[in-house]
Amino acid sequence: MNLIKNKWTKEDVIEFDKYLYSLRREEKINWTKNIVCTKMDTLAIVLPDLKKMAKEIYKGDYISYLDLMPHKHFESLITDAFLISLIKDYKVQIKYINKLIKFIDSWSVTDTLKFSIKNHEDEYLEYAKELIKSNETYARRTGIRILFSYTRLDNYIDQIFNIVDSLKNEEKYYVNMAVAWLLCELMIKQRNKTIKYLERHNLNKFTINKMISKCRDSFRVSILDKELLLKYKVK
Repeated sequence: MNLIKNKWTKEDVIEFDKYLYSLRREEKINWTKNIVCTKMDTLAIVLPDLKKMAKEIYKGDYISYLDLMPHKHFESLITDAFLISLIKDYKVQIKYINKLIKFIDSWSVTDTLKFSIKNHEDEYLEYAKELIKSNETYARRTGIRILFSYTRLDNYIDQIFNIVDSLKNEEKYYVNMAVAWLLCELMIKQRNKTIKYLERHNLNKFTINKMISKCRDSFRVSILDKELLLKYKVK
């Protein structure tokens, strides 16, 4: 199917949905649905193929395609996430992230997104804070995922720790898991600051223990630090 279009119509989207359906892998559908934890119709199309489709759509009038969200299948949302990740204009990217979030019911879609924070670090940080205050689970997870883009930026680390502390009472598994993962990345990339943070952290029991578990499973954390982290485990 030709995915490079001057303007997408509703009929084009219907045709695209049919095209995706033709690529379904019946034998992998139940497995995929269980892994990504979605209630949407799932086709089990491999991610590299969806990423290629997003790149093709991006070559044409991708805005008209995104304006026609939501689409029919889980794979359509993944394609949308790949496509939105290609957008360089941060205002446009944020606009369509906001639109996409309304339809997300899986960690996999949020984790597909990439963010164009370069030269707009302050704007994206404020956006992340806004998302983290949302009542929607996957909006909050998206906000945490944005913070991964700051783990090498020394000037923002203290702010990230403050944001993480605000989630002490978080109850949703997929948000707490994202925070634990983020802290593991910070332990790897900002080791000294993270150890200092752990001395006074305000994390809930699940998150701190899961962070320690992730660090101890990582080949990027030293053996000595893996032992040191046990000091912060909550029983």
